[in-house]
Amino acid sequence: MIYTVTVNPSIDYIVQLKELTLGEVNRMDYDAKLPGGKGINVSRILRELGQDNIALGFLGGFTGDFVEESLKAKNLKTKFTHIAADTRINVKVKAQDETEINGKGPEISSEEVAVFKKQFDKLTENDVVILSGSLVPSLSKDFYFELIELIRNKGANFVIDTTGESLMRTLKEHPLVVKPNHHELAELFGVKLNGIPDIVKYGKKLLDLGAKHVLISMAGDGGLLITPDKVYYSKAPKGTVINSVGAGDSMIGGFVGTFAATKNSLESFRYGLACGSATAFSEDLADRAKIDEILPQIKIEDYKN
Repeated sequence: MIYTVTVNPSIDYIVQLKELTLGEVNRMDYDAKLPGGKGINVSRILRELGQDNIALGFLGGFTGDFVEESLKAKNLKTKFTHIAADTRINVKVKAQDETEINGKGPEISSEEVAVFKKQFDKLTENDVVILSGSLVPSLSKDFYFELIELIRNKGANFVIDTTGESLMRTLKEHPLVVKPNHHELAELFGVKLNGIPDIVKYGKKLLDLGAKHVLISMAGDGGLLITPDKVYYSKAPKGTVINSVGAGDSMIGGFVGTFAATKNSLESFRYGLACGSATAFSEDLADRAKIDEILPQIKIEDYKN
């Protein structure tokens, strides 16, 4: 089974109007309420690929009810831990400029955390847990690392979508895949990367530090997969970028979902790139039709310095 963890999910309240004038009454042209959260995005992509998965996390109040019902309406399996406090609302204002007002998230008690962690007792070595998104301020900054310890104690695989020092700290626990972009990779090692040879050089260092696979997105320049045996490269597919939100989550979903089904790193790379690009070329997360449209454009080749 694949489990996704969204610690701090949200209702994303999207408001569209021609112009926002501060200090006055504004009337919207369009609005939408969507379930939000990086792990939830991964679950949705996994579902599009037909990969069984269960979404975990914390939900509370009428806002939490909305998120859970919305996911069930999309035929997603969920086992959220219910809490006393309300799930947050993030407001996304699209006017002459785009403005976001994100809620900080609910208070979560130690008793609620204990109930959540009990779910990890059932993990097996055949499971994968994907940890994504921001933490709730009331939780310890080491919360993800506490979960990783529980996961590894059961012999299960994990993926954590994070950057910087947090990413470096996880490497010794051997994540299934890490996914920095080329800018994040440069920041990790405090260097300037001059072209793909440098990107490959420092990507291999992440393998040396413990990662099992390294995915590197280079935006319009394509992507790389670095494994212990080989380095693979693919050009970026052609299309108009409409929405970059969720593209990274989609890439993770495509890679992990395919790897869980096939154990084939190359095919997982192909689907990861297709899912990430399909979301970037869509108004919302990609659907299966868009993913299938992009797949033939993904041409993977062995990279040779």
